[in-house]
Amino acid sequence: MIIRKLRLQKGWSQEQLAQVSGLSVRTIQRIERGQTPGLETMKSLAAVFDVELSALRQEEPDMTPENLNVLRQNMTEEEKDALEYVRDLKGFYSNLGSYVIFIAFLFFVNLATSPNYLWVVWPALGWGIGVAIHGLNVFELTSFFGSDWERKQVEKRLGRKL
Repeated sequence: MIIRKLRLQKGWSQEQLAQVSGLSVRTIQRIERGQTPGLETMKSLAAVFDVELSALRQEEPDMTPENLNVLRQNMTEEEKDALEYVRDLKGFYSNLGSYVIFIAFLFFVNLATSPNYLWVVWPALGWGIGVAIHGLNVFELTSFFGSDWERKQVEKRLGRKL
């Protein structure tokens, strides 16, 4: 994981790191997925990133809640924003996937039970509006509940005046 972080800090793709380090892209992928690299590979990566070999050998901490809190405290604001965005994006795609699967199931139930009346339109429309609003918020196309709203709510909760 530290290799991936160092690579991203440099703004390099896996292909670029492979080219600069003289390693294969496949090797970079394996290392970033957690496979332990050999000594020569580690030396090559240490040279590319201009860090001590021992810095690359540091193991990632276990992802216990306490360690996650420590990692979050050491994150930059940009990294925190990126993590929050990815979580929001994951929630949206999960919602969208559930919508598609469940509405398709309801459509088949509708056709099997009462093909003359498409009642499935109503749950599809209701849930679809919710998914659309969720997407608008995640992709920041609207500012219904944007950062200004969040800040105002926090200030309100803390009893502070704006």
